[in-house]
This record gives sequence, structure tokens and C-alpha cells, in this order.
Amino acid sequence: MRKKFSWKKFGKRTLYAFLGFVGLIIIGMVYLYIVAIDYPPEPKDQSSLNLIRQQPSKGFYTINNSWFRKSKSGLFEMYVEGKPFERGVINGKLSQELVVAQEDHFVEQISRIVPSNFYRHFLKYFIAWFNRNLDKNITEEYKEEIYGISKSASDKYQYIGSNYQRILNYHAAHDIGHALQSMALVGCTSFGTWGVKSEDSTMIIGRNFDFYVGDKFAQDKMVAFFNPSDGYKFMTVTWGGFIGAVSGMNEKGVSVTINADKTNIPTGAATPVSLVAREILQYAKNTQEAYAIAKKRKMFVSEAFLVASAADNKAVVIEKTPDTLDMYDPHQDYILCANHFQSKGLSQSKENKVQMAESASPYRYNRLMELLNANGKNTVQKTIAILRDQKGLHGQNIGMGNEKAINQLMSHHSIVFEPKKLLVWVSTSPWQLGEYVAYDLKKVFGLRGMKQDQEINEEKLTVPADTFLSTAQYLHFVNFRKMRQRVLDGETINTDSLVATNPQYYFAYVIAGDYTFKQKDYKKALGYYQSALTKVIATKKEEEHIKIQIKKCTEKIK
Repeated sequence: MRKKFSWKKFGKRTLYAFLGFVGLIIIGMVYLYIVAIDYPPEPKDQSSLNLIRQQPSKGFYTINNSWFRKSKSGLFEMYVEGKPFERGVINGKLSQELVVAQEDHFVEQISRIVPSNFYRHFLKYFIAWFNRNLDKNITEEYKEEIYGISKSASDKYQYIGSNYQRILNYHAAHDIGHALQSMALVGCTSFGTWGVKSEDSTMIIGRNFDFYVGDKFAQDKMVAFFNPSDGYKFMTVTWGGFIGAVSGMNEKGVSVTINADKTNIPTGAATPVSLVAREILQYAKNTQEAYAIAKKRKMFVSEAFLVASAADNKAVVIEKTPDTLDMYDPHQDYILCANHFQSKGLSQSKENKVQMAESASPYRYNRLMELLNANGKNTVQKTIAILRDQKGLHGQNIGMGNEKAINQLMSHHSIVFEPKKLLVWVSTSPWQLGEYVAYDLKKVFGLRGMKQDQEINEEKLTVPADTFLSTAQYLHFVNFRKMRQRVLDGETINTDSLVATNPQYYFAYVIAGDYTFKQKDYKKALGYYQSALTKVIATKKEEEHIKIQIKKCTEKIK
């Protein structure tokens, strides 16, 4: 006999199921909150919290022997010394405005990328889970330094996490972004020459750091000089609140730059790439010591560290994945590094083969080789000219901003090192088009205790701005970027005008095609997509997107 259906019982069961589901979510959130708490370290000496920032003149700040200023070049410059927590506190106090502004820019950009409050909250808990063991993979020294900086962070983002939690987690932002896209936020290029490949046989290393999270994020670049209580003095190009290293050199003539490679989506936190690079700068005096440091740290993304050493008179690429470590030694007087592995142990990996087949990395690598061969013996000026190069293979016009170009017109910074001379050149805005300002590390570290504001760069060694800045093409590119942003902001544009600003760039046609497809003008969209296929396309994924859209347009028109 069939039982009579009871709406009352059904309602109760549905309610119980719903409450159970809500309960699981609450338990999950509580768990995520608990595991995400990175209990701050407890430095024995916290007297540095009582230090007061002095201002001898407008824009020039000092605390004991440390100082902070803004150069006429537009670059901020800072010297910091002391023990870990003390360094962090002084760093934060001296550059507090930059620490606060940088977080504002970062959060604003996240809101642009993820406009939904719901998804941002989801992302918050995802990152909390992802970084649940982050503090266990960071040395006590760097946790103390980060904790010191966090004392100067803004309190208005407490809803995201405590000041310490947030500043700590920002050090893994590069890695998380890299992992979640297998991400094209980073498409850097670096290279070096020495011996017969350099004009005076001196080692020269150049790199573009093509890491983009918005224009505002890149506007307040800082050249920081650190004199830690343990290890070697070193410099990095950085930003407010960040103690990691993406480009830098130490007093022993060891330089380090990082280049992302394809990686699988990781399951949990490890040591952020930037802190591994920082440790190499602080504690390695040659390539073998750099390798030993990289070996003992577990990472959760794949990265290539181009490490040059004055003592060894050569450069190598230390290639590291979450599971494997290898080193590429070219055994010649030059080295090139894009975004794929070259060592015997990793060049044949499944992930690297996909990277070689589908990304812009091999093309950019070949263009770099082409320029090195054409330029003869290398110099600092020739290195900078290569870093500014916008052309494709054989000098082809591939559009402004193409990921296959060495200069993608998006660089956070560009930098050149002469490790044996302890000289470094840092680009000024915009991207690598402005002047390259030179610093002599021996002289700068001699300015410990500077009490009067003064320019600290080597003016006679400054490399002039790129002449491209005074061309009509540059203005066209500026207009292209403005129109592209208007599309992202949901505003109305004239697609023909957009394409006219950058007619050789495939992506201009993709933007125009996607825009008109959304407007249901399928015939016009089809024309844009077909034009895009005639240009040099950066990645296989983008080419597939174009072909899929062409098929959709064709079906709609029928």
C-alpha cells in the first residue's frame, strides 16, 4: 500500500537538509578562519615601535641611520638597516604613505577584476584555505620583518584580515595569480652577457619585469637598499609593504631576477617565490650558494631564477617546480631566459612542452637571440635598447603591447646590472621608456646615516629616455589603452577607432570583435576576428578563442 505523501514531512526534511547545508558552510568558514590565522611572531625587542620618523626637509624622512626620499627621477629611494623586526618597523614608518596607498591600489584592482561582492568573499575564503600553512613556510626572520611593516598598514581592511595577515598574504599574491591562470600576469624576459660577448668583457644582466596589476600599482616604485644585521647588503626594486625580491643585487655582486613558468594548480601554500629570491640576495655570494638556498625551500609554483655572480663570472638559471629542482648552465658567454625551462631535467617535462607549444615564450626567446646576434659585443646601452624592443622576429611590426615582444609596454620595471662593478640601472616611468637611472651600490651604502636630502644616483651614467615617447605611435598606444579600459568599464566605444590606434596588434581586433559580438553585430564581429587571424597572435589559447568566435558568428549570420 502506497504511503500518502506528506507536505509537512517533506517540508521538515527540506528544512533539515537546508539547515545542515548552512551548518556545513558555517563550520567550513570557521575552519577556514581558524587555519588561516597566522599568529604573529613575538620579537624579544620591540623598542623600535617607539621610534619616531623625523623630517629634516620636505619629502625626506629619517629614523636613526635609515632614510627615505623621492628622487627627481620619480623613483622613491630608501635605506634601511637593523635586525628583522626593527627593519620592518623602520621600513613601515619611513614609507607609511606608500604602504597604505599600495594596499589601496591592490584592493581597488581586485575589485575591478572581481566586481561581485559574493565572489570576492568566496575568494577571501579560498585564499585563506590556500594560504593556511603560509606562515610555516616562511622563516622567523622574514615573519618578524613583515610583522614590523604591518604596524604601519591601514586598519580599514580589517574585514579582510588583520594587518599582519594581509601583509603576509600579499607576499604570495604573485604566486597565487601565477597559479590560478597558469597566469599571464607575468611574461618576463631576462638575459646576460660576459667575456667575449661583452664589449669590455664585464658581465651585463638585463631584465623586464612584466607584472601588471594596474597602472596605479606601478606608479610608486621604490629602489630599496637593505643593510641587514645578518647576511649581505643588497638592493631591490620594490613597492610599499613588500620585503620580497623580484629584481635585485647584493654587495657580493650576486644578482637575482625571477621568471614565471607554467605550473599546475597547487593544493596549498609554500614559500613565496619572492622570499626565496630575497633569501638568495641576502645570504648567497655565488651561484652554488644560491642553488643550495633554492633547494631547501618548498615552492608551490614553477619559477626560473636567473642568478648572476661576479665571483663565478657567469650567470645560471635555477629552475624550480613544487617537486623538482635543476640548474641550467649555458657553458658559454651569454644566457637567455623567458618563460620556459631549459635544463635537462625540466625542459622535457609535460608542463614545459605545453608552455613551449602554446605560449609566447619561445617566440620572445628567439627574438632575443636574434637581437643579441645582430648587436655584436654587448654594452649597457645595447642591453637597454633590447629591453625596449617592440618588434617581432626579423623586425616585423606585431603591434604595440604584443606579449611576443620583449617590450610589451606593461613592465612594472626594467633593470640592468653590472655585478662586478656593483652598478645597477633602474627604469623610470612609463614602463621601460623613461630614463634608466644608475646607482653605485658602494656609494649608496656609504650614505648610511644620511641627514640631508640629496640625489644619490650617478647622473653621468643615466641612459636617456626612449625617443619612442615623442612619436605619434606612442600617443596612439596611450589612446588604445584608454579605449581598452573603457570597454572593460562597460562604456561605449567606436571599434573602428580602437583598431586604428593599433592596427597591427591582433588583440585590438579581438577586443573590437568581442565588443561587437556582445552588441549582436555578428557580421562586423566576424570581420574583426578574421582580421585578427592575419596578425601575429601571442598564444594558442587566444587563437582558439578567435576561431571559436568566428564559428559562432558564422552560425549566427546563417
